[in-house]
Amino acid sequence: MARKKRRTLTSEEQDLWNKVVGRAEPLERQNLTQVFQPETIPAPHSRSIQPFSIGTKAKPEKGGLDLKPTLIKQLAAQTIQMDKKSFGNLKRGKLKPEGRIDLHGMTLSQAHPALVDFILLAFADQKRLVLVITGKGKDKPSLDLMPVQRGILRHQVPQWLNMAPLRSCILQVTQAHIRHGGEGAYYVYLKRRK
Repeated sequence: MARKKRRTLTSEEQDLWNKVVGRAEPLERQNLTQVFQPETIPAPHSRSIQPFSIGTKAKPEKGGLDLKPTLIKQLAAQTIQMDKKSFGNLKRGKLKPEGRIDLHGMTLSQAHPALVDFILLAFADQKRLVLVITGKGKDKPSLDLMPVQRGILRHQVPQWLNMAPLRSCILQVTQAHIRHGGEGAYYVYLKRRK
């Protein structure tokens, strides 16, 4: 195996090396064992280094780490598509829904076609605001390893509203005010027909 020939230093590199060597202080043999112990290493500006532990200086994330935001946070994070004044009135429960559907007690296979028919009919009738009541869902004791979401319809309805054929009719979806059902209902603000 052939040995590689070493590269020679440029004059600038040689000057820099000479400066480094000129500032270096030799260590005494007896002090070598102390150099590698964190408590006894003198730090720059005569401060001692504290023992290092991972994460001690880390700043907490703003808002925390949320792998799956709650449904309320997801809806709140959506951009406002409608008039801001109307949206404010909607969130305060000041707008009166022109129609409503109650999905309580329905299975997913019953609720989905009922919701699609209701929204398409409301859009055809040129209604602007409808209320979709899902209920909050019941707490069920579960021995499963995977957590089960509370309120299947409550979680599924926003997804259905964001899919075809309903997405093209809807301007805004938001959680209803407490007087119209709160967490167990959604306001669906429909687009104008052209």
